[in-house]
Amino acid sequence: MSSGSCGTNTKKQKLHHHHQASLDVNGGSGSASTALLDGVQKITTPAMGYFCFDTLYSYLNSLEPPKKPDFTNDPFPLFVTWETGVDKKLRGCIGTFNSIALHSGLREYAITSALRDSRFKPISNDELNRLHVTISILLHFEEGKDYNDWEIGVHGIRIEFQNERGMKRTATYLPEVAEEQGWDKIQTIDSLLRKGGYRGHVTPETRRSLKLTRYQSETVSVSFQDYMNHMQTLRC
Repeated sequence: MSSGSCGTNTKKQKLHHHHQASLDVNGGSGSASTALLDGVQKITTPAMGYFCFDTLYSYLNSLEPPKKPDFTNDPFPLFVTWETGVDKKLRGCIGTFNSIALHSGLREYAITSALRDSRFKPISNDELNRLHVTISILLHFEEGKDYNDWEIGVHGIRIEFQNERGMKRTATYLPEVAEEQGWDKIQTIDSLLRKGGYRGHVTPETRRSLKLTRYQSETVSVSFQDYMNHMQTLRC
């Protein structure tokens, strides 16, 4: 499995079956949410969001990178999402489906998603005070029996398919996307095909021919104000 982006730069939008994809990623200030079963200890912590802000601030200001954080360094697939403003407009979202140690992974993708998402201009220093960051830890990968073998609001999905030129392509939506957009399964699959670069007519056979992997996620979201409050607490 490889790295990729988690969506496009538009907010919530109803979609007909053959229209362009859009993405709204989970948000919230200093909050954690999970699609896991009750009783499972959470992996995510707000400290991960503070670390991403520390990393981005240090990079933009040519400072030494932050010290080793105190949260777990176990390896997981992950995505880092940056949003801006009250309406949380997407500013960057990139991650990896390969398991990567969280300390180095969050350091890498905090920068990559902020500065190297080709859909957006790089985030600048003067945007920091309007930013929100969401870390998504991806878990419980399972091969789907077909394009329909997943649950809206529970699973993220990653599809592999051949485009109209016979080239292998992949695309993913995180678990929050379909429910937030108000899509059914076919709308989500068709949107994901478009996101992955499929330009032909989407037919039932197109959907049946793709390979689907489903997964769950655990997320934590932190705003710049949360980060500043945390830093103020450290100074006291």
